[in-house]
Amino acid sequence: MIPPPFLLYLGRSDDEIGLKTSRGVAVFRRGDCVGEFRHDECRFTLDLPRLTMAQARAAGARTLVLGIANPGGRLGEPLVEDALGAIAAGMNVASGLHQRLRDEPRLVRAAAEAGVTLFDVRDPPANLPVGNGLPRAGRRLLTVGTDCSVGKMYATLALRDALRRRGVAADFRATGQTGILIAGAGVPLDAVVADFISGAIEALSPARHDDGWDLIEGQGSLFHPSFAGVSTGLLHGAQPAAILLCHDPSRLRMRGLPHYPMPDPAACLAANLSVARLTSPDVRAVGVALNTSALDEAAARRLCDATAAELALPCTDPHRFGADPIVDEMFRCFAPSAPSATVSA
Repeated sequence: MIPPPFLLYLGRSDDEIGLKTSRGVAVFRRGDCVGEFRHDECRFTLDLPRLTMAQARAAGARTLVLGIANPGGRLGEPLVEDALGAIAAGMNVASGLHQRLRDEPRLVRAAAEAGVTLFDVRDPPANLPVGNGLPRAGRRLLTVGTDCSVGKMYATLALRDALRRRGVAADFRATGQTGILIAGAGVPLDAVVADFISGAIEALSPARHDDGWDLIEGQGSLFHPSFAGVSTGLLHGAQPAAILLCHDPSRLRMRGLPHYPMPDPAACLAANLSVARLTSPDVRAVGVALNTSALDEAAARRLCDATAAELALPCTDPHRFGADPIVDEMFRCFAPSAPSATVSA
């Protein structure tokens, strides 16, 4: 467990989407955050106190969370210098970047001398199995997306909370760095060797024998040329009884690929259902989650209504308006006493 309280890192970032890890931790673990660290060049804020490393440590921060995502997931010299500053102030450092903290000798040496710990969130568990596709008991919902960073984690967590409010057992299964920092456990799926992706999800979400739900955080998109492989393995390993499609209607081009337009949500949903049927023949869609943060409330509600009518599925912004329409559809499709379609005899 990474020791809270946290100081959240924004650094010199000029990419708001790239701050999704710090922002996610600020939203879902705000009580564990003492402040944010950013340089003057960074125009973004998490609406937390802006603190220096020394001020954060004096305020009780135990860990600097390098909650940024940059191309290639590299540390870079400015980030290393800031991490060294945190260590000198007496803080641990946690990172979900692809380049590991432990592979930077200066950080390793400084941490050892200061008696603090480096946490590499993107380390997958050892001895992951190869997926077998055997039916397993339990109900699982997987969030899927038209693109990367369209709100899959937010939707999954909102759905978990909505189910729990109705007395239904529901567990969030994290598959990315932000989700793992929020949940305290999970599998960083994009760091898993390709042959073991589906097996990693089978292990993350094993058979369960109650009427509860495992809510599995989606990654990437079947329509994103860079990350479709991870999305495919997720669909097969999750064996979802239900799929929730996530979409950002304000985005015109795929993230990081300006030469690729965003896919049509209906086509994306159909493709995900088709791929999922390899291991979950009776999978069904239970709704659409829109990220309407770029719209005012009236426009957001109109778009949710229009999307619901177009796709014949409930549609909401679960973070903004709540996930109850999705939960209603889950109750309609999966009565609490009914067995999952993927339960083995």
